[in-house]
Amino acid sequence: MGHLITLATSLNQWALDFQGNYERILASIVIAKNRGARIRVGPELEIPGYGCLDHFLEGDTVLHSWEVLAKLLSSDETMGIVCDIGMPVVHKNVIYNCRVIIHDRKILLIRPKMWLANDGNYRELRYFTPWAKHRQWEDHYLPRIIQAVTKQVKVPFGDAVISTADTCIGVELCEELFTPASPHILMGLDGVEIFTNSSGSHHELRKLYTRVELIKEATLKLGGVYLYANQQGCDGDRLYYDGCAMIAVNGRIVAQGSQFSLNDVEVVTATIDIEDVRAHRAKASRSMQAASSERYHRIEVPFALSSGKFEVPENDVLSFSSSKEFVVRYHRPEEEIALGPACWLWDYLRRSRTQGYFLPLSGGIDSCATAVIVHSMCCLVAEAAKRGDRQVIGDARRMTGEPEGSPYIPSDPREFANRIFHTSYMGTENSSTETRQRAKDLANAIGSYHIDLNMDTIVTAVRSLFAVVTGHRPQYRTQGGSNAENLALQNIQARLRMVLSYLLAQLLPWARGKNGGLLVLGSANVDESLRGYLTKYDCSSADINPIGGISKADLKKFIAYAVDSFLDAVPTAELEPITETYVQSDEADMGMTYDELSVFGRLRKVEKCGPYSMFTKLVHEWGSYLSPVQIADKVKLFFFEHARNRHKMTTLTPAYHAESYSPDDNRFDLRPFLYPSRFPWQFKKIDEVAAALPDRSQISTDKAKTE
Repeated sequence: MGHLITLATSLNQWALDFQGNYERILASIVIAKNRGARIRVGPELEIPGYGCLDHFLEGDTVLHSWEVLAKLLSSDETMGIVCDIGMPVVHKNVIYNCRVIIHDRKILLIRPKMWLANDGNYRELRYFTPWAKHRQWEDHYLPRIIQAVTKQVKVPFGDAVISTADTCIGVELCEELFTPASPHILMGLDGVEIFTNSSGSHHELRKLYTRVELIKEATLKLGGVYLYANQQGCDGDRLYYDGCAMIAVNGRIVAQGSQFSLNDVEVVTATIDIEDVRAHRAKASRSMQAASSERYHRIEVPFALSSGKFEVPENDVLSFSSSKEFVVRYHRPEEEIALGPACWLWDYLRRSRTQGYFLPLSGGIDSCATAVIVHSMCCLVAEAAKRGDRQVIGDARRMTGEPEGSPYIPSDPREFANRIFHTSYMGTENSSTETRQRAKDLANAIGSYHIDLNMDTIVTAVRSLFAVVTGHRPQYRTQGGSNAENLALQNIQARLRMVLSYLLAQLLPWARGKNGGLLVLGSANVDESLRGYLTKYDCSSADINPIGGISKADLKKFIAYAVDSFLDAVPTAELEPITETYVQSDEADMGMTYDELSVFGRLRKVEKCGPYSMFTKLVHEWGSYLSPVQIADKVKLFFFEHARNRHKMTTLTPAYHAESYSPDDNRFDLRPFLYPSRFPWQFKKIDEVAAALPDRSQISTDKAKTE
């Protein structure tokens, strides 16, 4: 009975940052070896970075990946350890997403991905071809730069497994775990005891539970050790990869990494007994299936992962015992909102090499939530600085303009925020004292550099210019103006705030005696984007938006978790004059509540409902308190407004992806932006069915009265 040391890794890779990616891969190998590990697994496509997108089609990306692999093979640090490394490989003029298994300056196997992720945020079939020859392999002829290091001309390429002196290792790649017939099933029946999974899996609220359950289920019935490695951080796009490297044994998680972190390299290790796997598999039904299973080609290598004797390395982080209970850590959704976008913002800020963020602070929930997320980022930076994280301290010094050799440590989040976070309340005659004060109080609480200004002179100037040019002076609806006048006057204010935001973002550092510029943050939530309740090219137009993929309902819970005072505020654009009898309200303007919008969004995107199928579903869900005609009216209004405003999604600010029903037009939600907005055929069918259905809401009301 011998103990086997296993390992999984999370790396904060960056698309096309070959030098940085090489250094992080090498650092993870060094940490793994220092902990006594014999096998190291990295995230998917870790050499070029997962998010290269169309750059995967360029020969340079493949060439530079081979160059990095050659450096890794040449390094003494990769000796004495099996390394599972991800990169694109061209085999017979076809590009594959591959794992390259190396040991002691030799390539043991190149294993191409067989089932590609090609929905939602993923378009792997655009760049790669799946390996369709299951349980088959071919010779792959290596480029000369690799031959010079390994002294190999060709290596196995395909669906095979690695057989060591003491166990058998099989590779599963990200999406393959999520498929109904995952490769680990047949590999396990053929005697594979250790499964590696290298992923590029992004964060989505409440998604981690699904991932954990799949990893546990992979070895619960089958038995085995499952090593899961995932990318962590912003790879240069809308996604945040949320790490959480894990090790599972026989259906139980025994080690787990962080889900959100500023660390560039994180290594998770565990020491397990491979005999536990063999004992778990000693079942008659499993043995009968295994005896008749098809075989995998085994690449035999003369080394062992275990020492051959009972021992536990002193540096190992976790020694797994079959009787030891490990509790998987899950963050509440409110914590996920506080941490995920904050880490994404930090990566974006440091990698864009800008000097901070600028946010128009309105005093409402959305901009408040955005500001609190930036505050969370500053807190994470301060915590990392106190731990002595040299990468974080170096990035903070650079963006704050500290001279080389400065002893500055960003240990106070409010002090750091005052250096890199700028906010402004841009009031008009339509603004209330309540929102102005809330913005001021929040800025003071988090430490941002805050400017309180009135922009009536600019609004008046534009309004007067129109009057001079046309001879007509537009009025608000409350002053007797038409709907067209009222909307135009609101849009003037909204768009001028965007212009002012970029002016302040460009010149505030200069005004404070510093160099560089700021990134402008947007704060439109996913429900407003879905409904189109925003002005095109207003403050929703920014450089990036940390809450653009988060629902209003979740943002309210997040604010309750973070800042209570904003919860009672009525969501309002404050673009119309406030009177004794009228205060502008978002939900009144939209004709639907934010909770209803969340339901519409999930049915439209996640459940793949058109107008008619959405109506039929909601008749069952809402029929106890709304009549079929009322439900029909709500569904038709939603689709009318969604279609009428879909063009706004083409200019939507790049936003942190956090919600499964995001209307992001860039890649996630691909639809036309010119619709037959009244959907005559669909709406007619809805009306016909609604008129014929009984009104269950009235029956429920009458029953309640009699009771």
